[in-house]
Amino acid sequence: MSKKVLIIGAGGVGNVVAKKCAMNPDTFSDILLASRTKTKCDKIAADAAALGLPTEIKTASINADHVAELVALIRDYQPFMVINVALPYQDLPIMDACLATGVHYLDTANYEPKDIAKFEYSWQWAYQDRYEKAGLMALLGSGFDPGVTQVYTAYAAKHHFREMHYLDIIDCNAGDHGKAFATNFNPEINIREITQPGKYWENGQWIEIEAMSQHKPIEYPGIGPKESYVLYHEELESLVKHFPTLKRARFWMTFGQQYITHLQVLQNVGMTSIQPIKFQGQDIIPLEFLKAVLPEPGDLGENYTGETSIGCQIKGIGKDGGELTYYVWNNCQHQDAWREVQAQGVSYTTGVPAMIGAKLMCDGTWLKPGVWNCEQLDPDPYMALLNQHGLPWNERLGIPLPHEYPD
Repeated sequence: MSKKVLIIGAGGVGNVVAKKCAMNPDTFSDILLASRTKTKCDKIAADAAALGLPTEIKTASINADHVAELVALIRDYQPFMVINVALPYQDLPIMDACLATGVHYLDTANYEPKDIAKFEYSWQWAYQDRYEKAGLMALLGSGFDPGVTQVYTAYAAKHHFREMHYLDIIDCNAGDHGKAFATNFNPEINIREITQPGKYWENGQWIEIEAMSQHKPIEYPGIGPKESYVLYHEELESLVKHFPTLKRARFWMTFGQQYITHLQVLQNVGMTSIQPIKFQGQDIIPLEFLKAVLPEPGDLGENYTGETSIGCQIKGIGKDGGELTYYVWNNCQHQDAWREVQAQGVSYTTGVPAMIGAKLMCDGTWLKPGVWNCEQLDPDPYMALLNQHGLPWNERLGIPLPHEYPD
């Protein structure tokens, strides 16, 4: 039986989620898209109607910072679940509203407080008992990274490894949007993420490094070598918890030199700060102002060329007891994403997995009370749906991997 869903957030990812849900009427019978700016929702709904998608997208206005307002909308619409693709600051109010109204929850990025550039799962994992007792499910981080990268790792553990020892998540955007400087998702979140100290897991502890200080060229399929930087990314926290045999886990992301230069200048002049300053008699946050003048990520898609490549490279002990290396990945063309849902590839690779996670919950395949990360659930149905809905994956076993591993 198909279900009603409420999608909160009408940025680049919200556009993809809404349209991909509307393409699957057997799972999603009714869709309500809500955002602080209702005109964004209306445009997405109109675009979907023009495409002839089978499920109509209804729209509403919502301030996702306010639990009471969220509760009122949820009670009025009565969805089976909420798909949260709003800002990470709003995860907890939306989780609270879902608890108050008895509906299931899904997001694509973990909570972070607005006034501290810090992201970790502790705030959301703390909801475990309340969700379990209420008979509700919260699925955390069902985007690509986090999300698909965790499913990839769980799939490797289930089918190929007795023990996984070394994990490198590698993320390349080899696209060109023609702008001097732009971010591929919310500029505020993106810049907060990459300007913080890097961090990776090694030998049972977190190793902290200066932001962007460790980097090297990595060869990406169909793309070639791209300079890649070690960042801290949230899925590392849950992966090392749920796969304790990992001796080291790192996350790498590519950045072009032009991007790095722009970012360094912006940092040097204080434009990436999240501390308020006085300007013409009122407090402003420099990073929020910078966000307002940068290109909207959702508007980059039409002229975007090139592709993304995201995957997991793993070394450990195979099922047969011998040493095994494994690489699983997806490449996504920006042009293909634009043709299908009028989005750039980074929005597409996040939005499609959000729909897939919601589909598995609505169909009952992944539905279980409590708060869960993607790698804690059976990866096989998720992997099958990736192939069916636009993010086909590839795998190679027993090949040399380009990173240094201990013997």
